[in-house]
Amino acid sequence: MKAAVIVFPGSNCDRDAVTTLQKVGAKVSKIWHQESKIENDFDLIVVPGGFSYGDYLRSGAMAAISPVMQEVKRLSERGTKVLGICNGFQILTEAGLLDGVLMRNQKAKFICREVVLRVEENNSAFTSRYKKHQLIRVPIAHMDGNFFADNETLKKIEGNGNVAFRYADLNGNVTDEANPNGSALNIAGIFNDKRNVLGMMPHPERAADENTGSVDGLAMFESLLG
Repeated sequence: MKAAVIVFPGSNCDRDAVTTLQKVGAKVSKIWHQESKIENDFDLIVVPGGFSYGDYLRSGAMAAISPVMQEVKRLSERGTKVLGICNGFQILTEAGLLDGVLMRNQKAKFICREVVLRVEENNSAFTSRYKKHQLIRVPIAHMDGNFFADNETLKKIEGNGNVAFRYADLNGNVTDEANPNGSALNIAGIFNDKRNVLGMMPHPERAADENTGSVDGLAMFESLLG
């Protein structure tokens, strides 16, 4: 697998993404946000976490208009897989590659801890190594992770099976108590309609080594190998 990891001013999870992709055998290139051309032969593009442009204006809003994002859009339309993690999820929504928006956490506090996710759909290139409704432990670290969309959009997301992950408790129950940031319907990650674009607030690349306390995120990167 040939993968690209986009780097913006303020990205701080690009190295984690590169390391995890290399761990599963991918050939990885870093691409600076000012680049206006990405070759067509990449199998995967990762838009990593961090604080692009210091989260000024709105998280992800400035990065969404960087030159490289036109290429990310173009390639996503060709079928290239795109994974946006945390700030990357924010960027993908701001760029219009995914529905909804990420707002300030419900309690207006930065959250950095491990959460339980329930895998809602395993019929995708990102989640095929998981079982449907499998529970996984993955860390979060965000201030603006509250997923919001209007009722019509939420119905579309649900109806198309585009919810990839939900926040849940240890028994797999989707509850308010298990929701760390107030996201609508406990949504932690969503696909686009073609399921070649995934955005998620939790960090699977930080749960890919035993030294981090969990390897539950590694199956996502193994899934991407096909």
